Amino acid sequence: MKLTLKIWRQGGKYKGEFVSYVLDKVSEHMSFLEMLDVLNEELVEKKETPVSFEHDCREGICGSCDMVINGQPHGPMRGTTTCQLHMRHYNDGDTIVIEPFRAKAFPVIRDLVVDRSSFDRIIQAGGFISVDTGQAQDANNTPIEKTTASEAFDAATCIGCGACVAACPNASAMLFTSAKVAHLSMMPQGKVEAKRRVQAMVKQMDEEGFGMCSNVTACEAECPKEISVENIAKMNREYISAVFGSETSV
Repeated sequence: MKLTLKIWRQGGKYKGEFVSYVLDKVSEHMSFLEMLDVLNEELVEKKETPVSFEHDCREGICGSCDMVINGQPHGPMRGTTTCQLHMRHYNDGDTIVIEPFRAKAFPVIRDLVVDRSSFDRIIQAGGFISVDTGQAQDANNTPIEKTTASEAFDAATCIGCGACVAACPNASAMLFTSAKVAHLSMMPQGKVEAKRRVQAMVKQMDEEGFGMCSNVTACEAECPKEISVENIAKMNREYISAVFGSETSV
């Protein structure tokens, strides 16, 4: 395939602009990141600066491959990270526009790489269990209703990629934060710190500059792990319970 790539370049000689590249002989069997690797090899051979983009596992697990492809975080395939997107979903002659996740809380470092350390700080604010929960066998002996366990595991699949933020018109981190709050708060070991956790994480989320939930559910649609927006409702109930002292439960 022959493709035209319009890629956001920022840093060094690039002040923030789209630069076009023509890439020939792209195999349909390549992953999207492999295609970018080929482009960078050509740029290096021409003694040009390669395109910076973030990646790690390339197995859809780490959430590093954050980029917007033709206006969609991670590209057109539902429930798929950029590294798991393959070029067979594109046609010869296509033009592909590639840009970084855009949000005030995700400043661009260079080209397609953004600083997502704001997510780390939200986790540090309360996304953990610090109470003594005993050994592994103790946790295994704690009965948990199947539906609750399944919902908690579904929320825990969040890989923190930031697609929800990039998809939201208000650049909200509600889906990410609520997934972290929900999967801990639904477990018996996490209920001890539930009130402190949700208040601390929501406060940190606001301090990082993320917007409010837009209620358009684009976050769920673009999430590569298909985290449900129901977790946002659970977090809101948890927050109200913590602030106003009601007995409302997730």
